[in-house]
Amino acid sequence: MARRKPDLEELLKKLDYRFEKPELLEEALTHVSAPQAGGQSYQRLEFLGDRVLGLAIAELLHNTFPNAPEGELSRRLAELVRRESCAEIAVAWDVGPHLKLGAGEAHSGERRNPTILADVCEAIIGAVFLDGGYEAAKGLVERSFQELVDAPRRPLRDPKSALQEWAQGRGLPPPSYAVVEQTGPDHAPKFRVMVKVKGSESEFGLGTSKRIAEQAAARSLLLKEGVWTEEEHGTA
Repeated sequence: MARRKPDLEELLKKLDYRFEKPELLEEALTHVSAPQAGGQSYQRLEFLGDRVLGLAIAELLHNTFPNAPEGELSRRLAELVRRESCAEIAVAWDVGPHLKLGAGEAHSGERRNPTILADVCEAIIGAVFLDGGYEAAKGLVERSFQELVDAPRRPLRDPKSALQEWAQGRGLPPPSYAVVEQTGPDHAPKFRVMVKVKGSESEFGLGTSKRIAEQAAARSLLLKEGVWTEEEHGTA
């Protein structure tokens, strides 16, 4: 039984955009392995869309967080344009069934490949930019990425960086870390690290490396001081 060709109308509804030049969307969905690619694939549109996405996200963040310093805006930008975020958007658009792939790629499950999905997300943004201009592309980005803007999937800073910034903001010396215990064999050690910030009680963290243990200790201190919350930053 032949596989039903997916209706592009479903994708257009999710994008909430109508193309003047539908061939641009077709190109954005074409992997280099597809027989009909003929040397043309989504790669050029991906290159363009990557730049448009960065500008649109930067403008969105600038307007959404008017009091945020440059450092925070940069961290938010990096989180939103990372490959995993773009792949998540492509999944929300349900682009997988619409991808044009070579037979081998189609049979090996490449419709769910996060790298391809991320590339296609950027390619579609590039296609909308060429078809309708920057405002149309920015509108697509805002509609699609707003949830990630409002609720980042990961902490914007690692615990050690966050703790150091917190200490500096209070005019305190940088946090100090010390290994207080090392157990286990050489090939699988476990570290217990203590972190100390002037004016606060010491906290401890465990990990299979000094770095992981330091991050765990910093996280514990941030939680104890109320700088971070379990709801925002999950479990260790």
